[in-house]
Amino acid sequence: MMKIVKANKDQYEDVRRFYHSLIDAMQDSQYDIGWEKDIYPAPAFLKASIAGGALYLCTEGHRIVGAMVLNHQCNEGYSKFQWQTEAAEDEILVIHALGVHPAYSGKGYAKEMVNKAFEVGACTHQKAIRLDVLAGNVPAEKLYTGLGFKYMDTLNMYYEDTGWTDYKLYEYVLDGRK
Repeated sequence: MMKIVKANKDQYEDVRRFYHSLIDAMQDSQYDIGWEKDIYPAPAFLKASIAGGALYLCTEGHRIVGAMVLNHQCNEGYSKFQWQTEAAEDEILVIHALGVHPAYSGKGYAKEMVNKAFEVGACTHQKAIRLDVLAGNVPAEKLYTGLGFKYMDTLNMYYEDTGWTDYKLYEYVLDGRK
């Protein structure tokens, strides 16, 4: 049975192994996620996210099949962009590092994880949810637009794992969704 729960500090190594396994499995994929082991997501980012209660795991039985981070931090490129929702940083939920292992793709896990983000955003009175997707990651683009995210623009942004690269920005306005 699938569950989506917050990771605890005792699960750090399991989370790190999950992301390493995901990165390995995506190496030969048609769609590049652009992640590199211990660069993105970085160990310090994972540890801080777990400690802050921001890292969520999607599990099937005792197996981690997906993970994501929900917080208020974003790439500095976000501040240079005119979003559809005006809000302070603490009124926006940002999805980071959402990944489902390819062995479990096509089973609705990613959709349920985004639904969890909607739930968290609504329960914490966020105005919107934002994220960026590496340009060309078609499955991620389809997931987010299919769930109601609005494509906003493509920006060239810097991340440790990809350098300066084009990312597609998406926003979902919560409008008091419960």
